[in-house]
Amino acid sequence: MRRLPPLTAIEAFVQVARLGSVKAAAEELALSSPALSRRVQALERFMGRNLFERRHQAMMLSSAGQMLLARIAPALDALTLAIDASSGESELVRLRLGVMPLFASQRLMARLPELRERHPELHIDIDTGAHALARLGEGLDAAIVLARDVDASLYSRRIDRDTVIPIVNRSLLSGRYPVSRVEDIGRLTIFLHRDMPELFTFWREAIGHPDLEPAAVDHFDSGQLMLDAAAQGLGVALMLSSHLEDAHDERLTSLFDKRVDSPYGYWFACRRPALSSRAVRLFHDWLFDSEPMPA
Repeated sequence: MRRLPPLTAIEAFVQVARLGSVKAAAEELALSSPALSRRVQALERFMGRNLFERRHQAMMLSSAGQMLLARIAPALDALTLAIDASSGESELVRLRLGVMPLFASQRLMARLPELRERHPELHIDIDTGAHALARLGEGLDAAIVLARDVDASLYSRRIDRDTVIPIVNRSLLSGRYPVSRVEDIGRLTIFLHRDMPELFTFWREAIGHPDLEPAAVDHFDSGQLMLDAAAQGLGVALMLSSHLEDAHDERLTSLFDKRVDSPYGYWFACRRPALSSRAVRLFHDWLFDSEPMPA
């Protein structure tokens, strides 16, 4: 049998490759930076080639490193899972997940039975509080947020892409003063979510009415309350098309036939060291196996 390099050297290589930093990888493995560097260098000597391009405060995989990571990372993950199962650690794995309430009620809860069936050992503490990204690593392991983009210092992956639509009670389409033209927005109140504050400005410019002004703009911190307010005929909820489709509320409909691509979308995010957590990894892989990939 061909001699293999030490498993500790392989583990060090994978962590540096995933986190992009010797310091971050060393913290994750509870090693000093020099000790971790020695392990990586030992693997490079064994392989007879450089696996990283060393840059200021960063480690970038070389072409040889990229090829090696693609080949051994899945096997190392499988080995980790096998050891967890054999040691009994798989009995309970807990994820602290920050998630927006509307996403949780419309899209997550109905799919959790599938997740439980696939990974019965995984349990999730769900936190619907605000500022989830700021609380990563301090009470939260991962988060699902609504944003235009996510800070590059975090690991993030967009869950989907959607379109912007104005949502109203169907009664506004008829009656003495029906809403039939874009200009009719001028006598209505617009509802905006605090996490999508620029959505109305973006939408009116995209449909060719940059000077359109509503009677008022009300801000909400709850998507469900926005839908409730629109269902009561109180105004126009400017939201994503999936919010209307998943509401299954016959009182609601969209105005006009002017859907535009939304700059906002749902994102999965976590701190980069959290990617090595089994709970985060199980949830992440399940989520992107279940959800449509970005276009």
